[in-house]
Amino acid sequence: WFTPGGEIDLCGHATLATAFVLMNFVEPDLTEVQFSTLSGKLSVKKKNDLYEMDFPAYELKRIEVTEAMEKAIGCKPLEAWIGRDLVCVLENEDQVIQAKPDLEKAKALDGLLLHITAKGKDKYDCVSRTFAPKLAVDEDPVCGSGHCHLVPLWSEKLGKKEILAYQTSSRGGVLYCELDGKRVKLAGKAALYSRGELCIEVYRASMQTGVCRLYTI
Repeated sequence: WFTPGGEIDLCGHATLATAFVLMNFVEPDLTEVQFSTLSGKLSVKKKNDLYEMDFPAYELKRIEVTEAMEKAIGCKPLEAWIGRDLVCVLENEDQVIQAKPDLEKAKALDGLLLHITAKGKDKYDCVSRTFAPKLAVDEDPVCGSGHCHLVPLWSEKLGKKEILAYQTSSRGGVLYCELDGKRVKLAGKAALYSRGELCIEVYRASMQTGVCRLYTI
């Protein structure tokens, strides 16, 4: 998986999109696919209109909340946790929605990505937003690998294995999550954005005759 800022070890969006294309256009009879990746073997199962991804959960360690975190996020987190990414727990859902992080300051924080999260106040167990300035991504609309941090955290806090999560970015998205031991199951919907055909024209010039021939593949 590649971001504008480089390669990354785990990405939900790309895995979901690839599985969607394989199951709908390459081999429509498939209901499950497996991928060999930097994060090990990952599977995606089609369940009615949902695609369920089976990902590894990140181990989290609680760390001290710092002034640098507060300045980067714009408010002081209640808690901070570190895995591959930095997870900052805010006081409420509104703080997550209204946050306007200083992305330059966020680059100096520990962790690859920055996730801010809070307990949901209505239908969702948790809400979150994800920022990745170190990878040249201001905000990820819905982050699969981020929820491999968030689901273990909220599962422990809420005392439940199934977590209904909402990423409250401007585009937003619902994730149907389940903690299964050291694995996280993330289910969501996919939509076809575009499709097209690529015609490659190959020109070959003969060194002896000087004739240029056109091959269409």
